[in-house]
Amino acid sequence: MMTIRRAQEKDVEGIKRLLLQVAAVHHQGRPDLFKGGSRKYTDGEIKEIILDEGKPIFVAADEEGYLMGYAFCVFQQHIGSNILTDVKTLYIDDLCVDENIRGRHVGKHLYDAVIEFAKEKGCYNVTLNVWSCNESAMRFYEKCGLKPQKIGMETIL
Repeated sequence: MMTIRRAQEKDVEGIKRLLLQVAAVHHQGRPDLFKGGSRKYTDGEIKEIILDEGKPIFVAADEEGYLMGYAFCVFQQHIGSNILTDVKTLYIDDLCVDENIRGRHVGKHLYDAVIEFAKEKGCYNVTLNVWSCNESAMRFYEKCGLKPQKIGMETIL
């Protein structure tokens, strides 16, 4: 049994564990850009984000409270922009499923919950970024129906 719900302070340890897994994937794919053994957010930052209504975090937890995955989200809107319309977007800042239970559709359930939440909040779209070195994530998002919106390019000097 799995429950998708908003993150709570009791989830911080599980979120930290999953953040390390994401960081490891990024470090393995691009060690020139991502530090090893680190995570994106400190304990304090995680606690602050959990309380921030503009940055909802969703977690997938089993009946014992074990965190199976998370989705960090951020509302974005460009009101008064000279070039962009003011549509409300829910940006998925980070989505992770525990590496030990991938393939059980936890990510799809999390993604679907984010989509439903965005619809309830009147969002026009849901966006995210994915590193091209993370091919399994790219395949997952394509299966979910996402299409490229913009492409970041680089040249290493």
